[in-house]
Amino acid sequence: MAHRRKARVVRWPVSSSVIKTVGYDPARRLLDVEFHNEHVYRYEGVESTVYAEFMAADSKGRFFNEHIQHGYEFERLT
Repeated sequence: MAHRRKARVVRWPVSSSVIKTVGYDPARRLLDVEFHNEHVYRYEGVESTVYAEFMAADSKGRFFNEHIQHGYEFERLT
């Protein structure tokens, strides 16, 4: 897992009361999510369709809770 941890994924600000930034690497199917508490989590194996739906969701926090949080392997980066 250490090789994934070193992989750099650029994150961009999003409009959400819970999530601060989101980054996605489609080649490696890595999704990084930074919360307003400054913690960053990396989710593995996230399909590009799920990422697109996440970014289009009216409530990113709700979408995250319902479709990402418990559906993928993850690690805390910070």
